[in-house]
Amino acid sequence: MIKFLDLQKINLKHQEEIETKLSQVFRSGWYLMGQELSSFESNLSQYIGAKHAIGVANGLDALRLILRGYIEMGIMDRGDEILVPSNTYIASILAISDNGLIPVLVEPDINNYNIDITKIEEKITSKTKGILIVHLYGRTVFTDHLKDLAEKHQLKLIEDNAQAIGAIINGKKTGNLGDAAGFSFYPGKNLGALGDAGAITTNDDDLAKVIRALANYGSNQKYVNIYQGLNSRLDEIQAAVLNIKLKYIDEENSVRKNIAKKYIAEISNPKIILPENPADENEHVWHLFVIRTENRDELQKYLTENGIQTLIHYPIPPHRQQAYKEWNDQSFPISEKIHEEVLSLPISPVMTEEEIEKVIEIVNGF
Repeated sequence: MIKFLDLQKINLKHQEEIETKLSQVFRSGWYLMGQELSSFESNLSQYIGAKHAIGVANGLDALRLILRGYIEMGIMDRGDEILVPSNTYIASILAISDNGLIPVLVEPDINNYNIDITKIEEKITSKTKGILIVHLYGRTVFTDHLKDLAEKHQLKLIEDNAQAIGAIINGKKTGNLGDAAGFSFYPGKNLGALGDAGAITTNDDDLAKVIRALANYGSNQKYVNIYQGLNSRLDEIQAAVLNIKLKYIDEENSVRKNIAKKYIAEISNPKIILPENPADENEHVWHLFVIRTENRDELQKYLTENGIQTLIHYPIPPHRQQAYKEWNDQSFPISEKIHEEVLSLPISPVMTEEEIEKVIEIVNGF
């Protein structure tokens, strides 16, 4: 069976470095808010090109804390609206509603699955305070027009960079394109921890200061609580592992790009719609390689029978989830079409040539 993502193999590539470091952290007796965290934050901020990087417990918390930070700063207020793509993973939307803000769904572009920038302005109202863009599947979504829109309407531009670490557009990395960005280091991500982990990047000194306090029980001085905060901290073990793996992210993303290039060049089944390859290959880090077909369930069954594991990202669009039942009767036809037809093929930095060839051969035989 060709695994969708062989996490064990990915992590064993760095076994010696990781095990040595884990032993050091264990013996140090210091497990939270220590040297490993500050080292990772420093390296991440340097890598992204942003002034501040703040390690937090997970990707959802990263987004929650950015929005909460803006509320504490008086830039947003409960009941304000945040525009968000209608076909994202639900975490992007949960972060908004968890803060008492109103998610306003915007349809994606059918060609690249990211928010359709041409549909943003029509959704802006006097209550709109931000745009949460999601670099879905590892593909950057950003244009000068988007930046101009945010400036014109005085909106905060927040990036959900959970899937696109290392992607670059116009010489800038994702995570440094807007006002603030949230990262997830869930184990299956291009840069994955050995458990839940996340981070926030920003160039805004005031926001960074507020978020640091919020993530630490609302305190920036022990036992002095200035906000009703939460506990969302990146522990020393995860920070240490991420610090090691960060050194290899560009190299591993490069392997993903080459696999994607080969899939796009050699998968020729007319029943299958391949993902769009951006003109500049740096704009996509191929966290996922997502194809579309009207016979998705048949194709998935056929691939499983032929020893290829696939996943569906994501089977149910957010507006059809029970969690948001007030949206259930709304219609987002492009999102619905995407969610009914997408299938993710295996792609990872540890796939062998034989595995890649087999995926292409079997897909073409469908």
